[in-house]
Amino acid sequence: MAQRQSSAQYAHNTADRHAIKVSAPARLHLGFLDLNGSLGRKFGSIGLAVEEPSTELTVSEASAFAATGPESDRALKLVTRLSAALGLTGAYKVDVAEAIPAHAGLGSGTQLALSIGTALSRLGGKAVTARELGELVERGARSAIGMAAFAHGGFVIDGGRGPGDHAPPVLARHNFPSDWRIILVLDPNAVGVHGDREKSAFATLPTFSEAQAGHLSRLILMQLLPGLVEADLKTFGAALTQIQKIVGGHFAPAQGGSAWSSPAVGRICQQLEAAGAQGIGQSSWGPTGFAFVHSDAAARSLYSTLVEPARREGLEIRVVRGRNSGAYVTSSSQGAAA
Repeated sequence: MAQRQSSAQYAHNTADRHAIKVSAPARLHLGFLDLNGSLGRKFGSIGLAVEEPSTELTVSEASAFAATGPESDRALKLVTRLSAALGLTGAYKVDVAEAIPAHAGLGSGTQLALSIGTALSRLGGKAVTARELGELVERGARSAIGMAAFAHGGFVIDGGRGPGDHAPPVLARHNFPSDWRIILVLDPNAVGVHGDREKSAFATLPTFSEAQAGHLSRLILMQLLPGLVEADLKTFGAALTQIQKIVGGHFAPAQGGSAWSSPAVGRICQQLEAAGAQGIGQSSWGPTGFAFVHSDAAARSLYSTLVEPARREGLEIRVVRGRNSGAYVTSSSQGAAA
């Protein structure tokens, strides 16, 4: 019988395992702690795992390396690279049933890599953590929240990149309030800054002042986290909106002068804010925007009001839950690819 467990609790047992299925959550990047770096660490990220969208895939033993489904080209490169990095022999096939949209600010590349790496490590009898897998494929250059979302889910803060080559340490992890909902605004016709353009953007952004970094850190420690832990959405949301305005303003030169990489997403998010949603912002480089509300009923009401205006802009709105568990792993002795 197949067994389904979170990746953090997965028992290391590879007897008769020929196919591994992984379901990994998307993550929102909600902002940075310190873009100045004068204390020896830079960035520091705020992240949240969400139930949707997700990456769903199966890795199985095969006669030759192959990949099918959405993001198959990316998956084929990853399974070939990771199997070699893990010292595995033989070949493997990746069947991608569902993929997080690429370059949308939802952590698609990290979740795809960690899903494939986790499946390969189970098939090969290797005890490898999500953090170690991420470092194998050079994830975590600025943030560890994708690794933490994969391993444990929830609301996560990491401490930024230090002088070493390791991914940032996770400083805090809390469950996301079960009653709260996140309204995602997605633009399927746009992509956020990524690749060489992202590297260039980070290299050319203006200097971020120590005073601004200090203010961000204070907002996070004295408002955002207490609001989350006490399930006080008003305090949490006010802090997050401020953080997003500061960080968005800093990154605007790389996004055509706007805090929003998709102006259409910005317009809908501003309407959400006017209608009472809290914690308005853009995940990473976007184009995905987000807003928070205190209940499912409130989320559905806002959805019904704005779904048609969003569609006229070519956008999609989703109401999602936070996810307080990491990736799910299902092992089976059946379904191996020939």
